[in-house]
Amino acid sequence: MIKESSNDKTKSNYVFVDIEKKEIEKILKRYPKTRAESAVLPLLHLIQKKVGGWLPVPELERAADILKMPYMRVFEIASFYTMFNLKPIGKNLLQLCQTTPCWLRGSDDIKKCIKEKLKINNGETTKDGLFTFLEVECLGACVNAPILQVNDDYYEDLDYNSTKIILNKLENNNSLKSGSFLGRKSSEPKKNSVKN
Repeated sequence: MIKESSNDKTKSNYVFVDIEKKEIEKILKRYPKTRAESAVLPLLHLIQKKVGGWLPVPELERAADILKMPYMRVFEIASFYTMFNLKPIGKNLLQLCQTTPCWLRGSDDIKKCIKEKLKINNGETTKDGLFTFLEVECLGACVNAPILQVNDDYYEDLDYNSTKIILNKLENNNSLKSGSFLGRKSSEPKKNSVKN
């Protein structure tokens, strides 16, 4: 298991996450050897998942070492993409789409519910570490707007009340079905808007 950066000579007490060498090799095999830097996104994604949802500086340094890239370039990439977190997040990462289709369909009501129920604003984490809230750009599911992504799952066709139900279930660690809250399959039209 790879646990340390190859040039880690710091006196830091940081303990690197375990990453199997074969996991890294599997990612690197997808790219030409002369283009190892192209593996930066999947490698950062793997590390973030192993760490628990964020990328500490020593892990960014390790990624730079593995890919033989300057640390600053890895940091620039990690700080550019909203899918990467540079500080610890809660158990449930709530990402609310704020792009025009979601906004027009009521994302402000979802934001209001999150703020009122959880008492957190954009970029904040609840004191118990259960939720982190981020306002993001397009999540790519505009047809079922408004969208709330919780960790890796999408919850669609939401309003204030459905968002409250989702948050209550997450708080109580109850099972939750992802997808359209209205029960739509994929991008089919709403049942009440279909003309017979």
